Amino acid sequence: MNNKTQHANPSKSRSPRHRAREFALQGLYQWLLNNEDSGVIDAHIRQAHGFDKADREHFDALLHGAINHSIELREEFAPLIDRGIKELSPIEHAALLIGTYELKNHIEIPYRVVINEAVELTKSFGGIDGHKYVNGVLDKLAVKLRPNEVAAK
Repeated sequence: MNNKTQHANPSKSRSPRHRAREFALQGLYQWLLNNEDSGVIDAHIRQAHGFDKADREHFDALLHGAINHSIELREEFAPLIDRGIKELSPIEHAALLIGTYELKNHIEIPYRVVINEAVELTKSFGGIDGHKYVNGVLDKLAVKLRPNEVAAK
């Protein structure tokens, strides 16, 4: 994330849950780059402009869930990527952690919403084609983690 996007304000038209994902992505980005303590990252993000409009409960679940369960989340998507995890851009990596966490732990959120949200995050903060990559990986992961829901579509 460059300075411009690192402090990007969530769009005014975004839902509180989408804002929570944006802030969680920013927190995971910090964690991936600096390996900072999640509590320090959490405190910093909560002071960011616009955080008051985010779904705090979902932010907590995503940030802390993705960090605390990063090993098993990576084990879920690692077989589906075409490079080593360390070769992923931090934005792609963070979006995959968020998407994988939501696919596994928030079955009340339709899998297509999870994938679309991760794609939108990657479009907003990532490189040119990162969103296509994230979309492809999470599409395959949804088949594995939510086979009945995917088959029903």
